[in-house]
Formats: sequence, C-alpha cells, structure tokens
Amino acid sequence: MPSPSAGVLDAHGRLVWTRRDVRRLLRVPGRTDDKRSRGVVALRTGSDAYPGAAVLGVEAAWRAGSGYVRYVGPRRAVDLVLARRPETVVSEPAAGEEARADAWVIGSGTDPALRSAEETAALRRVLSGSAAVVVDAGALGLLPSSAPVVATPHAGEFARLRETLGLASAGPELLDDPVRRAAAVVETAGALGGAVLLKGATTLVAESGAGYAIAVDAGTAWLAAAGTGDVLAGVLGALVAADRAAGRGTPLADLAASAAWLHGAAGRIAAEADPADGSPGHPLVALDVAEALPAAIAGVLAGDGDPDENEHHEETEEGRA
Repeated sequence: MPSPSAGVLDAHGRLVWTRRDVRRLLRVPGRTDDKRSRGVVALRTGSDAYPGAAVLGVEAAWRAGSGYVRYVGPRRAVDLVLARRPETVVSEPAAGEEARADAWVIGSGTDPALRSAEETAALRRVLSGSAAVVVDAGALGLLPSSAPVVATPHAGEFARLRETLGLASAGPELLDDPVRRAAAVVETAGALGGAVLLKGATTLVAESGAGYAIAVDAGTAWLAAAGTGDVLAGVLGALVAADRAAGRGTPLADLAASAAWLHGAAGRIAAEADPADGSPGHPLVALDVAEALPAAIAGVLAGDGDPDENEHHEETEEGRA
C-alpha cells in the first residue's frame, strides 16, 4: 500500500482515495488481451432464499470490466443469472469449487444458518486456496483463512467479525467516532491478516501491516438500499481478478478502495446526484448502480474533473490548521 505521506490525509488522519488513485489501478485491455487475460472472476453467492444477490454480483462483475465471469450456485439463482446475463459460465455447486479463477466472491445473499455442510466445506476449500477472495455477508463467519482475503462487512457484521477474532466489541461509542472507527478497521485487518472494507457513508479500508485506514466517500445517501452491497462485492471481485490476471499484485486494500470509489461514483450517476451543485438526485435500485458502472469507469479513464478531490484538499488544510 502507498505511504500516507504519498496521498491526502483528511482531518481524522485517514488517507483519502481519489479519482486519480482509481485511474492508476484500472486495467484497460490491450490488443493482445483475450477474455481470460482480462481476469476470470468466480462468484459463489446467492441462495434459494436470496437469489437476487447472485444476479447483482454477476451483473456488477461484468460491467466493471471482467472478461470472464463464472457463477456457482443453486438452480434457481443459476436460472436468474442466465436470464439476465447469458454470457455467464454457470455450474451447480458439486463441481464449482474446482473452477479456475483469478479471484472469488463468496457469501453475498447467503445465510449461514441455512447453509449445508457440503456448501460450508466447499467455501472453506475456496478460502484455503491461492486465489484472492472477496468475503461478504454469510461467509464472514468462516474467517480467518489462509487465502488472501478482503472482508466486506457492514457495521453489524463488523462487530461480529471482531468478536470472532477475539477483539473488543465495536459498539456505537467506537463506530460513531471517526478516529476510533478508523483505528478499529486497522486493528481488525491486522488480526484478520488480510484486508477489511467497512461499508458506510464513508467507507473505510485497511490492510494487515499498513497501519492506517483509507477513506472513501460513498457518493450519495441513495446507495443505502438493499442489494447495493452485492454490487460492490462484484465490482471488487472484477478489479481483483483483472489485477491478478495481469500479474500486478496490487495490495487488496487499494483495489477495495477503488471498488468503493467506483461504486459511489456509479451511485451518483444512477441517482443523478451532483455534489458540485448540491443536487440531491433521486431514488435508485441496486441494478441501476451496476448499470452505471461503465459510465463511472469511462469518466475515470477520460480524466474528468473530480469535485470531491478539491473538497478533500480543502478539508485537509482546515483539519491541519
């Protein structure tokens, strides 16, 4: 990860992630690329109870630039995925764990109380492999693991993850304070031995050994809607797969921060919210966010101005005064 001195620190000592940081990490395909060299991401998400999570994650992975997306899950979810994205390569759980992938996404739309012993064993095999794994929702309870991981909890899941890792509870007195919240994310990443992305109005990311947190503005409050976290997991899986397929080895926290930034930018586009003129925008649904990802990526690659960078610079100077 970059040193905090290489970027902009906000008033709470967190490294602010900007459009320029995202542009640095995005991989644009070249003339010699094929579908696999652009990154193979596999998703083992969704369930009979929550099949929509599979659709949202797969849609996001495709729209975030994956060249090849695999989906492993129950028949109901498989049918919905194929109806929405017929280019997806699907398999049912019995054979899915052996699928080759540059990155995995697991847990979105699953309930550990309803998971079979066979499915739990398959997820543990993924978590003991060499490919990086984005661990969301129902799979968070399977951590820690030997695979390189990015855990993506919301506040409640974050508290449970800390308990699993033997850390102090994460109640409101900790999470409501920006400095203590950031320190808790750093501590949790260290105990996990991986990266942690704590979702929120300001998303925080840290990686084991880094010693500091990255802050990413969520973009618009309209993103507080069911399914948007499933979209974020798919975006992150796509970015990690592209990076690993290219042999770059970028720190997972940097990729997670970039995924959160793109997710927020796509949310602003989908909601037609403009922080520059104060326009609040309008309601959105999770698929709107996934569909806006190509426009968000295009804006980054085109070098469009980033109003939040200027805002963060101003906030930083005030915070240091």
